[in-house]
Amino acid sequence: MNNPVARIVRRARSNFFWAFVFLNRPRREAIFAAYAFARHTDDLVDEAPSPKIADENLLQWRRELQACYEGRATHPITIALAQTLSRFPIPKVYFDRLIEGVEMDLSHHRYPTFESLYAYCYRVASVVGLICIEIFGYKSPLTRDYAERLGIALQLTNIMRDVGEDAERGRIYLPQNELKRFGCSENDVLGRKQTEAFSNLMRFQAQRARRYYRGARMALPSTDRSSMFAAETMGRIYFRLLDRIEGRKFRVLNERVTVPTLFKVSVAVRHFLTSRVSR
Repeated sequence: MNNPVARIVRRARSNFFWAFVFLNRPRREAIFAAYAFARHTDDLVDEAPSPKIADENLLQWRRELQACYEGRATHPITIALAQTLSRFPIPKVYFDRLIEGVEMDLSHHRYPTFESLYAYCYRVASVVGLICIEIFGYKSPLTRDYAERLGIALQLTNIMRDVGEDAERGRIYLPQNELKRFGCSENDVLGRKQTEAFSNLMRFQAQRARRYYRGARMALPSTDRSSMFAAETMGRIYFRLLDRIEGRKFRVLNERVTVPTLFKVSVAVRHFLTSRVSR
């Protein structure tokens, strides 16, 4: 498989794939191109042998994004993205913010407060939601608020799931003032010690994530509910992931919590059929 977009999408046959599998072909291909852009941006940092090279990679990628919007794309991913832009006029600022968010991983290995973490979550997750709704199509500007809140909820769930993996890289995304509040030391997290303080801290994080899921649900206008079936599928899958993390008593430091594929498929089918009926 020589198509890098197809390779990236195949690698991501998980929560992402099942959320978007029932979109019509133009929208599905557009989502896959946008996802490939986001995934490649992430890889430019995570797979770089040094921060300096990662910086250089992102600088070149910014130039390629500019070329894409000017009709001069040269990379297979931005060529696919250019085809997407010809159908769906996605504001370039969303991709700019996404690159900024990934770039934060080069210099921000700690977040002092939730407010500082929110800025990161917005850039790496909420803007992806804002890109997606431009592809799905929406009528009410309130749907942008829905996309932002759902993106925060999904990223907070990701952070909870990946605490152990991030600790291996020396990263802690949980706000530092909240670690202190619950008596959970950085050394315990980095050492992947499952303490009572850590469990209490994670319970607090789960409660916050649930508030953002509820906020997203309340923000979605009825006029756009049927067109957001793919986003709703993603939200339901990640909400189930949050349930499973809680059900495992937040034992995420040394094991990865997942959602069964059968559940993902059933949720995708249910939301798709519901959207067809509501239309």
